[in-house]
Amino acid sequence: MELNTGPGYLKHSITFLNFLNMSRIGKKVITLPANVTLTVSPSNEVTVKGPKGELKQQIDRDLKVEIEGTEVTITRPTDQIRHRALHGLTRSLVNNMVVGVTDGYELKLELVGVGYRAAVTGQQLDLALGYSHNIIIEMPKEVTATAVMEKGKPPLVTLTSIDKQLVGQVAAKVRSMRKPEPYKGKGVRFQGEVIRRKAGKTAGK
Repeated sequence: MELNTGPGYLKHSITFLNFLNMSRIGKKVITLPANVTLTVSPSNEVTVKGPKGELKQQIDRDLKVEIEGTEVTITRPTDQIRHRALHGLTRSLVNNMVVGVTDGYELKLELVGVGYRAAVTGQQLDLALGYSHNIIIEMPKEVTATAVMEKGKPPLVTLTSIDKQLVGQVAAKVRSMRKPEPYKGKGVRFQGEVIRRKAGKTAGK
């Protein structure tokens, strides 16, 4: 019997493996630290409380969150594609909540460019990014921003929050104010981010 090894076969095989990976993630047990509590409402809303605060997340009604002592497991009713996808996603979301209220999340952005500056006043982040005017970004109350200006180093903006999704969205917004350009590398970048550089027109002469 001839085996089907064409492009379509490979594509479906990769998709199947991705679903298996999601399933493995979904089956992982979440261990609650001693100072963290997790509760589930009748409407399937998960609430996680810890030393750094409280987070809530509405979970799909088809999935079940089971709590046994300090162990939390997520179960799905069937092996349908939708349930497989939601299984791994839900487990990741709940685990992120546990980590958030325990340790919190932190993202750092560097402002690379001559004259670039950053300052924080209350919940407002004031950025000077080479435009004719400064950019003021209002921080959500769940996100804390700090700015450090050291001689010889690019200004550093640090965003912290217990909500991983929210701090990631805010960091992406700050970065979008002046994305790194590929020739000189100027712009706002995540700390440690590698920018693919281009040689420029003069390099070929």
